[in-house]
Amino acid sequence: MAQGTGVPSSSLLPSKAASRPSLLLLLLLLASSCTVHPARGEGLLTDGFTAVELSEAQFKVQKPYDVPLAERYELLAGGVRRMWVYATDKPITTAHPGGPRTEIKIELVYSSGVWQFEGYGYIPCGTSGASVMQIFGAAEHATTLMLHVYGGRLTYYHDVATGVVDAGIYDRWFRLNVVHDVAASNVTVFIDGERRLTMPGRGGGSHYFKFGVYGQSRNGMSYRMESRWRDVKVFTKCS
Repeated sequence: MAQGTGVPSSSLLPSKAASRPSLLLLLLLLASSCTVHPARGEGLLTDGFTAVELSEAQFKVQKPYDVPLAERYELLAGGVRRMWVYATDKPITTAHPGGPRTEIKIELVYSSGVWQFEGYGYIPCGTSGASVMQIFGAAEHATTLMLHVYGGRLTYYHDVATGVVDAGIYDRWFRLNVVHDVAASNVTVFIDGERRLTMPGRGGGSHYFKFGVYGQSRNGMSYRMESRWRDVKVFTKCS
């Protein structure tokens, strides 16, 4: 008998039956606390797609024609591709009408099906007035998509009023997925797994992806422009 209670000591001890639900609950809580939750949208955007094997030779760097490659591009540890350009730089050839750029052209041309670009980008503070990713090729234009940076905002072309894709793109790694459905004639842009933009396509018989920095005269460009990219991949599937 427990002292001062008048109740047998055995009645104060929990029974085995009573302890089992508590033990089961504890185990369930421990199991749930150890569950690894994937990043939002991670892997889901490429479900149903097939990864395209790309060789290093297919990442063709385009830079001002009058400077050595090492003065506008470098491959850092971890496969980070760092590209920069100045507003006063020359175009990529003497005959090219475009502005200053250091871009990578993925030498993989497509004309049908559904294609997806995926890459992790980083835009340092100060870069402004530059295209950082594009889908080249269209019926009446040069491109189907261009993503520009203006004062820390990632935008659809020059549309800083209604075409803002991300309002705070500076100084952070972001995951960019761009899906181009050629037959359906639409392009969808995702940032960190979230859909941010869907726009109609612009026609054209052939397309390819580009990324880097390409100075844009409209809305003004900063003197120095830079972007960094890693883990760039291309995926495809039938329409």
